[in-house]
Amino acid sequence: MLASWYDDQGPAADVLHVGEPPDPVPGPGEVRVRVTVSGVNPGDTKKRRGWLGSSMPFPRVVPHSDGAGVDARRVGQRVWVYGAQSYRPFGTAAQYTVVPDHQAVPLPDHLSDELGASLGIPGITAHRTVFADGPVDGQLVLVRGVLGGVGSMAAQLAHSAGATVIATVRRTADLSRVDAAVVSHAVALDTGEPAAAIRSYAPRGVDRIIEVALSDNADLDNAVAANNAVIAAYATRTDRTEIPFWPLLFNNVTLRLLGSDDFPADAKRQAARDLTSAAAVGALTVAVGERHPLDDIAKAHDHVDARGGHGRILVNIPQ
Repeated sequence: MLASWYDDQGPAADVLHVGEPPDPVPGPGEVRVRVTVSGVNPGDTKKRRGWLGSSMPFPRVVPHSDGAGVDARRVGQRVWVYGAQSYRPFGTAAQYTVVPDHQAVPLPDHLSDELGASLGIPGITAHRTVFADGPVDGQLVLVRGVLGGVGSMAAQLAHSAGATVIATVRRTADLSRVDAAVVSHAVALDTGEPAAAIRSYAPRGVDRIIEVALSDNADLDNAVAANNAVIAAYATRTDRTEIPFWPLLFNNVTLRLLGSDDFPADAKRQAARDLTSAAAVGALTVAVGERHPLDDIAKAHDHVDARGGHGRILVNIPQ
């Protein structure tokens, strides 16, 4: 098969190779998927770089956990794939990948492979941030970074589940890009008093906060959280993040930290079902950014590392 891989960690252009390694062989309870589109996530590039001192988990790694393609065992059924390279060596940056049967999720015929390849890590993370602490019907949900991959899907899922969604963006210029059909109120962080602006829409505070940068926003989150609120944080900019402990404690705030590789298996399966259902009826869409051929996978990784542009970065796999 044609695939990309790395045998050492480092810069994308230095360590990513494209060639013809052996086809992966499915074991008991696994299926082999012919991949058409591979999705690139920040976690994929962090593993390749050796982020936080991580080492090579296997002698050779085919990167990327997300993808879409065809499950040959199911008579050519189209599927989307999640977790392909989670604790496994063979990801989706290849013509074939092997995953446990339940991680190849049927993809409705009217949905594109590009959307399917965009659902995995960001979609399952978004689902967990919204629903890990119960239903959100009738609640006020604040989504930080609503234009990002996780934030956008979290807002759509919360809205579909009956929540009123408030959102933040970095700059006033970004407000025009927020989907008003999903987000009731949007606040730019470059305004003078973002906490006051949020409180004007949520006088008693917000019930859930979907947090993309806890180190940056902990004080602001504290200022707008309702009593018994949940802060569901899936990222931070500073490894040792400070929080206003006593104010959060007196407000009975729950801080939930979310690492997608280790979500409970049942939660991942439920998320996969819900994401597929929402996408099937048009309640969940994903903005696709740049598409790269497999030969240019290093450029795709560099684009993700630079955090430039908007939308999912995809790699097209030759057929």
